[in-house]
Amino acid sequence: MINPIHYITAEEAVKVIKSGDHVHLSSVASAPQCLIKAMCARGEAGELHDVFISHLHTEGPAPYADPKFEGVFQLNSFFVGSNVRGVTQSGYAGYIPVFLSETQKLYRCGAVPCNVAMIQVCPPDKHGYVSLGTSVDATLAAVECAEHVIAVVNPHVPRAFGQAMIHISKIDMFVEDDTPLIEAKFSAPDAIEEQIGKNCAELIEDGATLQMGIGAIPNAVLSQLGNHKNLGIHTEMFADGVLPLVEKGVINGEAKKTDPGKIVSTFLMGSKEVYDFIDDNPGVLMMDVGYTNDPYIISQNDRMTAINSAMQIDLTGQISADSLGTKFWSGVGGQIDFVYGASLAREGKAIIAMPSMTNKGVSKICPMLLPGAGVVTTRNHAHWIVTEYGAVDLYGKSMQERARLLISIAHPSAREELDRAAFERWGSHHHYIKKYMGK
Repeated sequence: MINPIHYITAEEAVKVIKSGDHVHLSSVASAPQCLIKAMCARGEAGELHDVFISHLHTEGPAPYADPKFEGVFQLNSFFVGSNVRGVTQSGYAGYIPVFLSETQKLYRCGAVPCNVAMIQVCPPDKHGYVSLGTSVDATLAAVECAEHVIAVVNPHVPRAFGQAMIHISKIDMFVEDDTPLIEAKFSAPDAIEEQIGKNCAELIEDGATLQMGIGAIPNAVLSQLGNHKNLGIHTEMFADGVLPLVEKGVINGEAKKTDPGKIVSTFLMGSKEVYDFIDDNPGVLMMDVGYTNDPYIISQNDRMTAINSAMQIDLTGQISADSLGTKFWSGVGGQIDFVYGASLAREGKAIIAMPSMTNKGVSKICPMLLPGAGVVTTRNHAHWIVTEYGAVDLYGKSMQERARLLISIAHPSAREELDRAAFERWGSHHHYIKKYMGK
């Protein structure tokens, strides 16, 4: 038997935060909203100043990032989610560029201090273990390194296995809450996304292990895999699109070299159905991001197939995924972790999938990246690029060949301008005009 937990209020718990402290918040659906609210109340009361806050992407409100808290709370996020994008772009919040695999290392090596970790967990079992549920990511490292750990015990947090399990002795203060976890809803793929899904699905072999990012395109890819066999999942995150394939037996993990038969992830972003799926499910391992996103571990799985997206790609294969010009839009995330890991795997494939055009009708394949745009995946790492117009492999291709291949999958309305840009860059050589431009 374990000793009963002594619960305190959120208002009492956040009194441990001091001016100048560094606070970690658990991410995505697990952001501890009651603690955030209580912390911000202290800020409004003038009790705190210069408190640094770090987290990955979070769902729900992020009131500490409001400009009114300038000088009180300073957000330095590891990933720019939609709830803090505006304040980050305007300079009120900061962004720390870091590979997702190394977010945990920031805490463990002390590059980012952690005085207080504010997390959310499921109720303890009879052995005194709670689960971090939907988000292990860098939160486990924060729990290990923090001087004070405050846990919101919430029955809606699923009891996930793997490294999500921690003993209550690692926690200093407990707060009760029964607010349902925030759900992420994804719209159904449109015709363009569906075609991209089909083009990606043709590259995925039976027995492949998959990693996919967030959004409509990953769901579109998954919807096209119903006739595949023996697929596995080793990823940083997954959402609802995985569930029908598990039920159908398409995803069974039997061909995986690491954690065979298991779905491996570090956080989730989806509906309650996904949260229920991992609850008490020994077939899912929620692991430290230092494990899920380690390129060496990723590469151990044969036919490892990583599917990520981009904001822009230039004609040499440089991929910008975290920013649009000088404006930060998301983060480095795990893209390069999985691009590199998949490209090292036997028969692995690293895929960047995106619509050929933005919603505003601008070609995402461009002569040069916008000034100030960050290169997340370098031209050296770029392999498969997929749009609704096809799939091309840039690996082992010269600059001129890359340009020709990328132009072939660009939107038809953009191809003439891209041809012209390629000609101006390389076209002074007669052999280029003849071989690559068809002139």
